[in-house]
Amino acid sequence: MKKILILTLLLLPTVLHAQQKLTLDLQQTIRLANDSSLESFRAQNMYLSGYWEYRSYRANRLPSLTLDLTPAQYYRDITRRYDSEADIDVYRSQQSFYAYGSLSIQQNLDLTGGTFYANTSLGYMRNFGSNKYTQYTSVPFQIGYTQELIGYNAFRWERKIEPLKYEKVKKQYLYNTEQVAEQATTYFFELAMAQAEYDLARDNAASTDTLYRIGQERFKIAGISRADLLTLELDHVNAGNTLQTAASSLKRAMFTLASFLDLPKDTQIRLVLPGPPQNFNIPVDKALTMARENNPDFLQVRQDILEAEQEVDRTKKESRFNASINASIGFNQVAEDLGGAYRHPQQQDMVSVSVSIPLVDWGVRKGKYNMARNNLNVVKISSRQSEISIEEEVIMTVNDFNIQQSLVQSASRALDLADMAYEETRQRYIIGQADINSLTLSLNRQQEAQRNYISALQSYWLNYYKIRRLTLFDFASGFSLSDKFDWNVSDM
Repeated sequence: MKKILILTLLLLPTVLHAQQKLTLDLQQTIRLANDSSLESFRAQNMYLSGYWEYRSYRANRLPSLTLDLTPAQYYRDITRRYDSEADIDVYRSQQSFYAYGSLSIQQNLDLTGGTFYANTSLGYMRNFGSNKYTQYTSVPFQIGYTQELIGYNAFRWERKIEPLKYEKVKKQYLYNTEQVAEQATTYFFELAMAQAEYDLARDNAASTDTLYRIGQERFKIAGISRADLLTLELDHVNAGNTLQTAASSLKRAMFTLASFLDLPKDTQIRLVLPGPPQNFNIPVDKALTMARENNPDFLQVRQDILEAEQEVDRTKKESRFNASINASIGFNQVAEDLGGAYRHPQQQDMVSVSVSIPLVDWGVRKGKYNMARNNLNVVKISSRQSEISIEEEVIMTVNDFNIQQSLVQSASRALDLADMAYEETRQRYIIGQADINSLTLSLNRQQEAQRNYISALQSYWLNYYKIRRLTLFDFASGFSLSDKFDWNVSDM
């Protein structure tokens, strides 16, 4: 729905044209990419997968109510029975009908790793044949608790890891969103460069055509040499070839951006370059602080260490003997009618203690524990290497960004000077005060200044969105992207 609304607003001024024409600036391109691109759709579904995993974890911490039913179970077979009077086994025909229902509730306890449960059940059995009889059995109420006495507590580790995993999922979604912005910026400036090259080639083709016609007239009155006329003609031909090449490159870049934005492939896109960027510096220390707080790779490092520590704890406790207890207390009764199954219930108690002691396993459990401990050391070293790599990337990107602002200003000034110099040289050539070499040199400088300006803008905005991705912090506005995280799953 959002995609349709954005496209409607953007295409409204040109909706009457037979072919869709669209004018976009950088911010509009990024918004459209985050709403419509396949990469954005992929990021959304990755987040939803992690969201529902966390919801499952939270639900597992709440009481669960389960209804188990066997509405009907019918047997008709021949079975072996013992005849006590004849002291022999005999085969007898048997027909029976059975039904059963149980309602149970259980609650996992993170602190101890045990499970508290309560249930009630009712069973019905009827035999057919020579010995017909009916019985009801009931457990009106039973409560119990099961617990590993010295074993591994998975619930306690889940309580540490699962909230961290969900926090990483949220940060990863924002990270992927900023990555989409980076991709959109790359395609935007690739098209902007192709658009500028085409505009330059078109203007150059028109200019060389004009100059060639002027040269023909001046050659007739011996105002220029034949070599200069041939040079003008060669420039005119080359300009036409360059224009065709630029048109093909423009079409390819436009198709790439339209595909990325999930627009119709024949959409004609015209880009508006962003104006001069804001002049502000990003402190490296603050960028590093924000990266450590928000970057999902840092959260992944913490998760990896916790999971490795979890495995060490599990293998360590499993290398010893295991003991568990299961205790319950309740009531039960059996009768030939339903009412009798609930009258005068008898107390039902159960206490079970089980112990498992490894006597000889040839060092298997000890080996698993040592493997887990060594793996923890490897994870810690790898995690530190990952942290150092991310920190280096943040520092280099911030330094490049701070330098790039002055480069954009210099490139803009150089472009203004090149435009003025070319126009001045062109006018002087027309009145015969400049030669063809000066004109060609001036044109090349103008084209190079145009490319340098667009490249400087591209580097500036790519570094800007890369910093946002690495830190999940908008330094231009001064707020953390995580603070504005708002996702309503019901919208999906």
